[in-house]
Amino acid sequence: MAVHHQLIRRPPHEVWAVLADPTCYEKWVVGPTSSVPLDRTWPAVGSRLRYTVRLGPWSGEGVTTVRHEESGSELELEASFEPLGTARIFLQLRPWGEEETLVICDEHPLRGLGGTLHNAASEALFLLRHRGMLARLARVVERDPVEQGHAGARHA
Repeated sequence: MAVHHQLIRRPPHEVWAVLADPTCYEKWVVGPTSSVPLDRTWPAVGSRLRYTVRLGPWSGEGVTTVRHEESGSELELEASFEPLGTARIFLQLRPWGEEETLVICDEHPLRGLGGTLHNAASEALFLLRHRGMLARLARVVERDPVEQGHAGARHA
């Protein structure tokens, strides 16, 4: 199971504001070039977003569904991308001191070809993906609130 963590120099409610905005996923998740909410209730359990992945001239779409949510602290997602199948992504936010957040990401293949072919090499790729993804999340959350627009105000 690929688990990685990142210390973000902002309180959990500011990190959660980014996770709770489905249009921000393309800014911090490694892979998608766009994301569109399919339901107005994101990140409520069962809500979905569609994302697009582009590699050169090729592009494909997937859907991510919220499977578990504890507002401000936990978000568990199932990302589906055919023909690879689905993956479980669990993000946990832990307060770290007064003004920081420890984000823990646990991701692994769940169904389909990705789960069947899961091995030590794919685990290493997940860890590399997490390193980039959580570093991007930190950059999005830690940038100046004026640059963020009103994302934090909408979802805090």
